[in-house]
Amino acid sequence: MHSPRSHTWPCVLWYLHLYLSLSQQISQSSAPLLEKNVKPMTTDSTLITDFVSRQFSLRGSIKLHRQSFGWDLIRSPANVALAPVFLTVRLAALVLGLVGLKRTAKWLVNRRVYFRSDVSRAIEARIWADVIEKRDRPIRQRTPYQEQVVRDYTDVRNAISEIFTSIVLLLVGFLVFRTVTPGVLSLAPIMSELAVTSAAKENFPLGPHLGGLWYAFFPVDVSIWYVISVGIVLAAVASVVTSFAGVIADPLQASLGVHRRRMVRLLTSFDAEPNDPPTLASEHFVARLADLTDTGVTLVRIFRP
Repeated sequence: MHSPRSHTWPCVLWYLHLYLSLSQQISQSSAPLLEKNVKPMTTDSTLITDFVSRQFSLRGSIKLHRQSFGWDLIRSPANVALAPVFLTVRLAALVLGLVGLKRTAKWLVNRRVYFRSDVSRAIEARIWADVIEKRDRPIRQRTPYQEQVVRDYTDVRNAISEIFTSIVLLLVGFLVFRTVTPGVLSLAPIMSELAVTSAAKENFPLGPHLGGLWYAFFPVDVSIWYVISVGIVLAAVASVVTSFAGVIADPLQASLGVHRRRMVRLLTSFDAEPNDPPTLASEHFVARLADLTDTGVTLVRIFRP
């Protein structure tokens, strides 16, 4: 019989492998664009290199995330809850664009689903000031399409923060509980049962040792309202992790060249025709995959005999 740990570690590795594989695909798809539109010695290349090294180094990331203290701690959980809505709207826009309904697709793309965080606003302002407005091809006036392209960049970065939080929850489940916990939904019942059982053992009339033996055969009933309350607390903690995930994730992505490739993708989209069909970055799918996995793991545990 395999231990829970033997099943959990492959799940963690699989999720990491999936994200790295998608990042590699983005790298490969961006390479021709880098070669065509952002040649090594051009102004664009220099601007991108300077921007990434300055904004997404460890020092720059820490300075940037000072913006997270304040209303961002409230916006973050709201944005996590709105993420499936964002994905649905963007998928609908993608389909409408492919079938020729470009005006409706454009209208959907321009709908603001997320609450704009102070960190996102700061990054967007710096992209405009430090990259776009210093290019060889200055713009006279910002168009809604161009503003949306820049917002898409920060939306992808937010998705990466959610992926980072899912990885943290996976590691917590593996290291502490020796089980798969890709999200709050699967972690809340486990933590609730642990807390209730520990309290029951401590209050057992014959002592905690015999209490542990007793409750091993006769588990404690856990109230659904207690599980929900624990889930709310965990969701709040996870939202804080998501708000500050970039402190670690940004320097890591900068060192791997991921931020540079996304900036290349941003400038390529920026220079494209506004009537081109909308696109959706794969990072959004990976972030929602964690939600689906979390739901699936929870349902399996509920209906498992």
